[in-house]
Amino acid sequence: MRILLLVHSFNSLSQRLHVELRERGHEVSVEFDINDAVTREAVELFEPELILAPFLKRAIPEDVWRSRRCLIVHPGIVGDRGPSALDWAVLDGEAEWGVTVLEAEAEMDAGPIWASATFPMRAATKSSLYRREITNAAVEAVMTALTHVASCTFLPPRRDSKARGRARPLCRQADRAIDWKLDSTDAVLRKIRSADGAPGVRDVLFGRTIRLFDAHRAEGLSGNPGEIIARCDGALACATRDGAVWIGHVREERDKALKLPAADVFGEECAKLPAAPGYMPIRYEETGAVGMLHFAFYNGAMSVAQCEALRSAYVRALQRPTKVLLLMGGPDYWSNGIHLGLIEAAESPADESWRNISAIDDLARDIITTTDRIVVSVLRGSAGAGGVFLALAADEVWAGEDVLLNPHYKDMGNLYGSEYWTYLLPRRAGEENAHRVTQARLPVGVAEAHRLGLVDRVLPSASHDDVVQIAQSLAADATLEKRLARKREQRGADEAVKPLQAYRDEELACMRLNFYGFDPSYHVARYNFITKVPKSRTPLTLARHRSRRRHGG
Repeated sequence: MRILLLVHSFNSLSQRLHVELRERGHEVSVEFDINDAVTREAVELFEPELILAPFLKRAIPEDVWRSRRCLIVHPGIVGDRGPSALDWAVLDGEAEWGVTVLEAEAEMDAGPIWASATFPMRAATKSSLYRREITNAAVEAVMTALTHVASCTFLPPRRDSKARGRARPLCRQADRAIDWKLDSTDAVLRKIRSADGAPGVRDVLFGRTIRLFDAHRAEGLSGNPGEIIARCDGALACATRDGAVWIGHVREERDKALKLPAADVFGEECAKLPAAPGYMPIRYEETGAVGMLHFAFYNGAMSVAQCEALRSAYVRALQRPTKVLLLMGGPDYWSNGIHLGLIEAAESPADESWRNISAIDDLARDIITTTDRIVVSVLRGSAGAGGVFLALAADEVWAGEDVLLNPHYKDMGNLYGSEYWTYLLPRRAGEENAHRVTQARLPVGVAEAHRLGLVDRVLPSASHDDVVQIAQSLAADATLEKRLARKREQRGADEAVKPLQAYRDEELACMRLNFYGFDPSYHVARYNFITKVPKSRTPLTLARHRSRRRHGG
């Protein structure tokens, strides 16, 4: 089927559907919903059999939905209507939520229902639920809807009067305002989690109006409600009525302000606070001969300090008598490479970019040159840009079935990239595939990544216990020592052909031009990305219908 994805932006859900639809043999093109004229032109050029809208912020033009079947992916249960479906579900503490695929009509979220799927809610942020449960349920519901469309006999029902869902208004700041004296820790967490990603919860810290993000329970801490009582690894602890919460990130309430680690925004105030344990993006655990290094960085971004801290933790992990070391990343993201937000906020973004890429390169080099044990990158969450190539520095890559990879840099203003990718990618995928993947600039699903050699093992279940069990089997393998000997020989042979430093020097020479050269594309693209400047056009890598016209096809 020829399917046009009409989206506000190419977000995680849109990317996942793009991957799943193409994997199933559908012809897919993407158009950003910039204005009605652009949408009409895209329909005329592509002539889709179906328009699928997984992420829109405004209505599809009436003449489009009247002439073509348009299906809307709504992140709510049957009967739910409104722009803040998941916000309310988190805020209200729903035990079960879902996704509904509806046909576009004049009334928003009120058309015939082509499919739906439900899931149990986790105690998690809105953005985490969206990336995981909502996205998985959307894939299930969309594939069911496509089956119904193809049958030509299915008659989609209208709203069920008995459905639990209902129309809800836009969730506003007043709906999730925190009363520190009255709200329990659970209530505070729900309020901040309901707005995580965007728009954040408005509050006042140290006399400054800010938005709160990245909240976690602060076990064992308490104080006067509303008082900032401790600091830990960039986060601040704020006391509630019956405990405390860690606030990892904040954004000042001013135009173009950036979402940053709380301690970076309140540096002087933070320095006066007592340190306390609890907010731990990096942690190590060990089971028998298997070590596990977790690094759950917010949105997968890795700053200079985080790269250095993770590198120190990696060195300490190598001092343990393990045979297999698992690099676990975080549950939502494994890594997305350098920290564009802190780079944008730096006095010299070019200098901070250089420091950041050098720090992540140091970590990648340490992983590549580890020859006394098997190192495995375990991708439970997705990875992008330098995070993909950092994962490839390990001996093996294991990935959950719903993971997405974006193994390219060019969308960030033709950024060249480093992390030894010119060494790591061709040795796994081959020169031809390496060139194709980096130039295509498309998300890659796990099935395709496995075919390309970027993923060695697909995990039907990426649960902690299952991963540890597989790793323990690897550690107990009788051929492990022979494998390690071959690994040392191969590393020595590769180094003799071309030293790692040569790859790094060549990559960084290109990146120096990105950071300091006359072409400002990287700096402009980074600013637009961080400040969420709306796209003015759809990249030709996504809009295949426009690419064909450009090439006369």
